[in-house]
Amino acid sequence: MGGMGLRETKKQQTRTAIADAALPLFLDRGFDQVTVAEVARHANVSTNTVFNYFATKEDLFFDRQAEVEAHLATVVRERPPGACPVAALRDDLRATLAGSAAPSLRLHPGTAAFFRAVEASPALRAREREMAEHAEAALASALPPSPATPFLAAALAATHRAALRELRRRVLAGESPHTVADDLAATSATAHDLLCRCPQHP
Repeated sequence: MGGMGLRETKKQQTRTAIADAALPLFLDRGFDQVTVAEVARHANVSTNTVFNYFATKEDLFFDRQAEVEAHLATVVRERPPGACPVAALRDDLRATLAGSAAPSLRLHPGTAAFFRAVEASPALRAREREMAEHAEAALASALPPSPATPFLAAALAATHRAALRELRRRVLAGESPHTVADDLAATSATAHDLLCRCPQHP
């Protein structure tokens, strides 16, 4: 058992090291200009090893994709008993925007560079859309079931995406990420409150 734990830890360390080697290259030169072979060289591993951990080059950039896709559903599933799922998502987004280092936001000095890299790459923008679809489907499965559930999931996921899109647009326009985040926390809370007044289930 202990050996297995150690092996898993080592694998996670290798995976993180490869992703950490890849990101500066992508941010410096652009996602489409960097090859997996270059990433492997910088991480001191073989190209095959990179592909053992990351099926595609996009996975190297969005190395926490599974966590991002599951996030909205996780918030709903882990809310206190009887709590409104919409309110749980509203409060989570507000907390995220208030400064937690969420994997989908990267609110740190490299935020603008990360956003610019996504904007400049059709492949990364396509992967983002795919991730958004997966996140919405996961959220729909976590919400209380009713005929309206797919519509509520779509509206909630869109509200989340809109907040992140505005964050990106304004940060790339030169505004401070934290100023923008404060503004969007208030605006997105209003949007969630509008949804919260809608019936969630019979």
